[in-house]
Amino acid sequence: MTEHRPEAPVPAHRPTERTFHGDTVVDPYEWMRDKTDPEVIAHLEAENAYADARTAHLEQLRGTLVEEFVGHTQETDLGVPVRRDAWWYITRTTAGNDYPAFTRVADAGAMPQVEPGVMLEGEQMLLDAQAEAADAEFYSLGGLAPSPDHTLLAYAVDTTGDERFTLVVKDIASGEILDQAVTGAGYGLAFSSDQQWLFYARVDEAWRQHQIWRHRLGTAMSEDEMVIEEPDERFMIGFDRSRDGSTLVIQAGSTSTSEAWLLDLADPTSAPVPAGGRRDGVDYGVEHAGDRLLIVHNDGHRGFALAQAPLTAPEAWEELLVAGEGERLLAVEAFAGFVALELRSGGLASVRVIPRAADGSLLLEQAADISHGGELDTVELDANPNWDQTSVRYELTSMLTPPTIAEREISSGTTTVLRVTPVPNYDPSLYVERREWAQAADGTAIPLSIVAHRDVPADGTAPGYLYGYGSYEVSVDPSFVPTRLSLLHRGVVIAIAHVRGGGEMGRDWYEHGRLLEKKNSFSDFVAAAEHLMSTGLVAEGRLGAEGRSAGGLLMGGIANLAPERFRAVIAGVPFVDALTTILDPSLPLTVGEWEEWGNPLHDPAVYEYMREYTPYENIRAVEYPAIFASTSLNDTRVFFVEPAKWVARLRETVTSDQAERPIVFRCEMVAGHGGRSGRYRKWEQRADELAWLLDQLGATELL
Repeated sequence: MTEHRPEAPVPAHRPTERTFHGDTVVDPYEWMRDKTDPEVIAHLEAENAYADARTAHLEQLRGTLVEEFVGHTQETDLGVPVRRDAWWYITRTTAGNDYPAFTRVADAGAMPQVEPGVMLEGEQMLLDAQAEAADAEFYSLGGLAPSPDHTLLAYAVDTTGDERFTLVVKDIASGEILDQAVTGAGYGLAFSSDQQWLFYARVDEAWRQHQIWRHRLGTAMSEDEMVIEEPDERFMIGFDRSRDGSTLVIQAGSTSTSEAWLLDLADPTSAPVPAGGRRDGVDYGVEHAGDRLLIVHNDGHRGFALAQAPLTAPEAWEELLVAGEGERLLAVEAFAGFVALELRSGGLASVRVIPRAADGSLLLEQAADISHGGELDTVELDANPNWDQTSVRYELTSMLTPPTIAEREISSGTTTVLRVTPVPNYDPSLYVERREWAQAADGTAIPLSIVAHRDVPADGTAPGYLYGYGSYEVSVDPSFVPTRLSLLHRGVVIAIAHVRGGGEMGRDWYEHGRLLEKKNSFSDFVAAAEHLMSTGLVAEGRLGAEGRSAGGLLMGGIANLAPERFRAVIAGVPFVDALTTILDPSLPLTVGEWEEWGNPLHDPAVYEYMREYTPYENIRAVEYPAIFASTSLNDTRVFFVEPAKWVARLRETVTSDQAERPIVFRCEMVAGHGGRSGRYRKWEQRADELAWLLDQLGATELL
């Protein structure tokens, strides 16, 4: 630990009052919400300077970690080519570049044999993102789509980090930019069949995708036409192009309810047609399957079911398949000769393939699950863009299995591994992974995915790292993360706590970790921490924790609930001032969030419950773990003010020695919700966090 003790910045107290349901809260730091205030910017810059000074002794370790990250990455590399009609599309990365290049080559009858760093004869450059990003402080692609005849390329670019995109359309042969009139767009791109129109989404002031528009290429944005609007602030709207290219499938959804429409892409100025309607509490997704619709829905089924409906009567659902015990159906993708069903079973992601008969019906009795037999295997669909393909491509990974792209031939069941992501200087035999179960306070078994070096004994001496999320029914599945190798090399036991509020164990798992059961997420995570210590996997006093975004709320919650269990906490873009945010419907996404957290504005019971767990308002005057908080000035999802306020209140409240257990805060001044752009910048950011964590855990030396 460093002996240098720079002074942390102390923002001024300017009390504001918040009164709801007879409860008045005095907030000394709410004034910092205004990012146009020079004093706010000065404070954030002072926080960055303090973080620099407080971690200066880690400069060498940060550099070492970046070298290790690079050393485990084949920098000049490429993805598996993906066939789209008569072309193979390729993504290439190059050593020294932050961003990839997107290329293509004509289909000559078989997948081309490509090599890293070597362009094929006839390979065309579509988009050199590194060159595009050369003069930008921030750069992110929000979508990339070739036109139906593959002569045009549309892509979305964000250069500020606020997730509002400029749409660019270029002629592939000449490289000429044909259109960049549309600005401030949300996510999603699709051409009409005649490729005269480009469909896109718009966002409102609260960054809610609320409208779908069509833009005629070559015209001004002021001439664009609105296709559909979603007025209900609980819902966001998006779209996708059907695999056969015939239809734009539009979906609006809240946390618990959905609605879908279909638009004929051969008649792009036509009105969208309802495809299922809207019924409160019915959550469904529609897949255009050529001659019918396929629907994954929860109408009468907690684990969801698969149904079909005629194109002429989209609300006439005919049930085909119901989720089995312990299963949760997620989505379906349709092809001419089969369908692929994504699901969860036994807490893991899986894929089930169902052949189709000549008349398009599903041969349910021939359904087969794709499995490789690993205890922590995650299997998910990969890119499968062609309607007429006879095989399905998927990705396999685990905490020790690098992303592996494989292909299953439907008729024969033959599996071919197309590519295992190269990981230099990695020997999987040095490590072990396994599933264990912690017991929550109410007796619920909480799954943990664990990986450790073989040489680390379970004798209660090892440092540990526990990750969690636990919101929105999002599943944090076991996966290979190369930067974790730097922890494993230093004897750190790594675990993921699959807490309630996520979707790992099905819809009930989510339901019991939201609304008035949200506290289960926090207590589940603490139970996971206690399991790691009670089994001897991790030493008491040497456990670090991490969560990001809504997982940052989890970090704030567990720091208040059981600060003695954790030595250090990384809270990335943390949602730690939850009650203030959810009380203000003018803030981005708040109204839609009421279905996740409840509506404290109108419901006193929800207000009281959130008041009991919102991290910012429940900090205690006891010893806390060291805290590393980070955010971005332009984040539209979690405002920078939340961690800024949280850190200030932590420092003035906790009793721990902040020389030994520092509370540091970094704010990226040009970035969005994902932090820095570019892989080298992200590596530097990650090295900053992990060097700090390893220092706090006393685990800076290699085994």
